[in-house]
Amino acid sequence: MPIASNGSVSLYYDRDGEGDPVVFVSEAGLGGWSWGWQHAALAGPTEVVVWDLRGTGRSDAPPGPYSLETLVDDLETVLADCEIRKAHLVGCGLGGAVALCAARDSSRVETLTLFGTAKSGDDYALEPLFAPPDDHEALRESLSAGLSDAFLEAQPDVLDGIVDWRADGDADREGWEAQIDALEGFDANDWLVEVTQPTRVIHGSEDQLVDPAAGQALARGLPRGEYTELEGAGHLCFIERSRTVNDRLVGWVATDE
Repeated sequence: MPIASNGSVSLYYDRDGEGDPVVFVSEAGLGGWSWGWQHAALAGPTEVVVWDLRGTGRSDAPPGPYSLETLVDDLETVLADCEIRKAHLVGCGLGGAVALCAARDSSRVETLTLFGTAKSGDDYALEPLFAPPDDHEALRESLSAGLSDAFLEAQPDVLDGIVDWRADGDADREGWEAQIDALEGFDANDWLVEVTQPTRVIHGSEDQLVDPAAGQALARGLPRGEYTELEGAGHLCFIERSRTVNDRLVGWVATDE
């Protein structure tokens, strides 16, 4: 399996397809499974890279706390290992914060698409989404924090699959806390103007973990920010509205080529 090494830390990633690279950065604690709907739709017309953050899944889990700088360096390591010069970054929550910092600090970022992302660590309330990977019932219950009630009621079979994927690929408590620590003190207010890449900020209107108002404020603070709200969707709106999101991602990549 593909492994990128950042010092002594091994980072697992999956790479598929050809074309313009689209690289996904996951929410705190969630494995690469969370981008499975996007991977299936985009691999082929684009090159898709999905990786497990340190502390998650098949990547190493060194003791925390982790910093945003460390996670950005991990992302840079994966991009370098894939020999990607320019990538379209797609992130959610903590992954969105990592992508935002990478856009400021790295020359490898072409565009940003940020789900459930805010410009300050104080705007994130991610605790309800965590559940121990060995507790299937807790994993199922915690999904009510990330997905809308309407989706939960309408998609019981999908929920069963998500619970199995979480059990196999999510972070344990130690890894999750180490990742969450990276948001401590995060405040992009003073440097958002330095992020000049085209940026789409997307929020579910029913997001319980990062208020949509915080996403609106992020988009307003970016020189080329654009805000879209998906009515009725929760924090993991790219799962709930995968068809809509995938169509837009494909269109945006084609437009930005």
